[in-house]
Order: sequence, then structure tokens, then C-alpha cells
Amino acid sequence: MHLSAALLALAAPLAAAVTPLEVNGRYFVNPSTGNRFQIVGMDYQPGGSAGYTTDGHDPLSDPDACRRDAAIMQVLGVNTVRIYNLNPNLNHDECASIFNAAGMYLILDVNSPLVGEALTSFEPWTSYYDTYLNRTFAIVEAFKDYPNTLLFFSGNEVIDTVDSAEFGPRYVRAVTRDLKNYIKKHSDRYIPVGYSAADVRDVLFDSWNYFSCSIDGEEDDESRADVFGLNSYSWCGDATFKSSTYEDLVEGFAESSVPIFFSEFGCNEVTPRLFTEIATIYSDQMTGVFSGGMVYEYTMEKNNYGVVELDKDGNAVLLSDFDTLATQYADLDWESINSQKPGNTPAAPKCSTKLITTKGFDTNFTIPAMPADDSEKILNKGVSPAPKGKIIDVSDFTIKHTITDASGNQVQNLAVKPVEEANVPGNNDGVSFTAGSSGNGTSAKAGEDKEDAGSFLKPALLTLAVPALAMLL
Repeated sequence: MHLSAALLALAAPLAAAVTPLEVNGRYFVNPSTGNRFQIVGMDYQPGGSAGYTTDGHDPLSDPDACRRDAAIMQVLGVNTVRIYNLNPNLNHDECASIFNAAGMYLILDVNSPLVGEALTSFEPWTSYYDTYLNRTFAIVEAFKDYPNTLLFFSGNEVIDTVDSAEFGPRYVRAVTRDLKNYIKKHSDRYIPVGYSAADVRDVLFDSWNYFSCSIDGEEDDESRADVFGLNSYSWCGDATFKSSTYEDLVEGFAESSVPIFFSEFGCNEVTPRLFTEIATIYSDQMTGVFSGGMVYEYTMEKNNYGVVELDKDGNAVLLSDFDTLATQYADLDWESINSQKPGNTPAAPKCSTKLITTKGFDTNFTIPAMPADDSEKILNKGVSPAPKGKIIDVSDFTIKHTITDASGNQVQNLAVKPVEEANVPGNNDGVSFTAGSSGNGTSAKAGEDKEDAGSFLKPALLTLAVPALAMLL
């Protein structure tokens, strides 16, 4: 029996759903174990923003591509993917089910780069109306029934200058309120809503204070962000906890009452990237305040951040950054990291002008009411027709594309290995190699000396699942 077939046979009884996570104070928590959840994430938008159209496809509408990418990211050790641009009218059941089987949660932006599908940074009131809200609610409808939907972002870098901070914060809180209320009215479980901020220090900590403070008289903190993501590229090359200013971030967010994580990281000012920040992000220097982070990004685009390159036929090359990242993850003690328990959480501060230190930043905590159009009707009655998603049985995890490593060696036996919990590095190690056109004419199997087989992953990660295979023969 070939190993790929063995993996498929092994997969059949294991296609259970991962446990929906919860926010407990400043921590993500698995309610089944009581343990904290650290995000080991990847930002995922093949084709970039140009790859999204309202009448075409999105990253979670092509099952074959999802099988390919979920398997690759599973080998890497990813447990969460962030998708920026989604079309709520497409069917996402198979892709969501594939990532679920791979032990990966979904972080979803409700906005898109198209006109009418996002708040504008300037004069945000001109983009806050019923059609826009209907679109954001439709994203919730499309994904709320997947157990691996972790959270929604109500905005991404809406505030990135002092000028955009004059009115933008109150409108981001308004959208956060509307999404939270929609989820409470129309979802069987509560799904957190948060904001993803640019690491612009002039407005960063004011943004965090504004979005996470508690407004007197507001029932259930309706407009308060449940989580706070940070898009930060301050760790470049072989930096340190101090020189990268990560130390300043930990100190600045020390009193956070909500979970904080890197929604993007991975500076490329120094290439190839070293990813030395990985060891620090998941160390006790940071885990008391941060809950992991997400590498920007999966596919190579014009901005040169990718760890995987796709050709026009969907075949993938795992770049040298992929190897480096895999090695950094493999060096960590994930059993210890994932067994941490939540600690005490500071109380949310009361919203006050005293929280804001930057002149020109919004100090108005009277959050705009819903627009006087059909917005409130849509909120109460729900989106119609409502796109409904559900986890489905997936029996085929075969990868239909060719995957090669950075040295041109073809990756064999790659398939999603279904798991019943969050993925960790080492879960999927049943791969082998054959030399490709740019290889050196040799082949190697996982776990053997790989100096002649390309880089792909360090040998410690590549041990064939011989006992599991033997049971099937």
C-alpha cells in the first residue's frame, strides 16, 4: 500500500470537527481542555487583493487549492489562517471542512478592497450604510456555522495616521457593535469580533485603548473589541527582543483586557528571512501578553513576502523562507506551549479622554447610531437570502498539484492528515522526495539524510509514520 493511500485510509474515521475556541479575559481558551490557545498562523490570500472579485472566486471556494494549501501548511505547523477578502455568496463548505480536518481555525475579515465593501479611512460616515452592513452580516452568515471560525475582524488598518484617527475609531466601534449584535441574534454560538491595527506607534496604543475600553451604560460592551490584532514588521533580520521594540509592545500592552496577537508579522527588509522572532513570540517573554501570531504571507505576490510560490496551473514551490520558518517552529516545545493555563486578566478601563495621548485622535465615545435606512431591519431580521455554511464529510485529501521544494525536488505522499484538535508542528510528517529538474539526481525519504534531497524541512520533522502504516498492512 502506498503511503498516500495509507494516509487516506487512516483519515476516514478522524474527520471530526475541531473544538470551537472561546475568549476568556485576555486569552484564547479551548473549553474542552481549559488550556490557552497560541495562534500559529498564516495570512492567506492567493493572488492578493486583485485575486478577489464579486463574481469570481475567493481563497475558500476552490477545494483542490484548499487541499493543496491545507496540507502544505499542516506540515509547516500552522493552526490558524487569516483570509482577508471573501465572497459570502460562494459555497465554502468543502474548503472550510478541509481546513477543519487539518486542525486549522479561520480568522476572517468582513471587508474587501472593493468600493462599498469597507469603511473608508477618511469621512467614514460616507461608507457606513445598509448595503455595506448587509455585506458584513452576510460574511457572518456564511461562516458562523463552521466550528473552526475563530473570529471576525471588523476593520484592518483603518486608522494608520493621526488624520485618519480623527473620526475613524468611532465608526470602527460602530461596525464592531453591529457585528456583535448580529452574531448574538443569529448565531448559535458567540464568535468574537476584533480589529487589526497597523503598527504605527503614533496611533497604536491610542487605537488599542479606544477599541478595548468599556463605555459606561453600554449593555454587554456592545461596541468594545473582543480581540486586538497587530500588523507589525518591527523585527527585521537577526534582531532581538529589545532592538525590535517587541519589548516596548509587551510593556505597552501589559494591561490588556483582551487577547492580543500579531495578525501579520515577518519583515522582509532582510532576505532571505530568518524568522528569529518565532522563538521570542512563543517564549515567556511574550506569552503572558501575546497569544502568538500570523506570518505574512503564504503565497509569493509582488510585495515579496510569500513562503510558497504558485504557477498558473496551481503547482507550488516551497521557498527557502518556508524551510527556515519550519525549522524555527520545529525547535520549540509545543507540548509546553500548548499546556499553558489562562491567568488573571486586568479589568477593562473605562472609556475616557484620559486614555488618549495623541493630539487629533478621536476622543468622542458616543458611538454613531446605525444608519437611518434598512440597516436596523437587516440586523433584526437577518440577511436574506442568508448564505448558510456547514461542515461536510471530506473523503478525498489527494493533492492534484505538483509540489516541489526549494531545490527542485518533488514532494511525494503529501496529503492532509485529519486530526481532532488544533494542528501542531509534526502532526503531518508523512512525506518523501524525488529529485526534480533542479535537484542533484538523488532522492531521499523523510527522516533520511537530506543534504542530497533539498531543504524542505529539517530531518527532525520528517519521520515516516511507520507504526501507523504497519497497522494497515
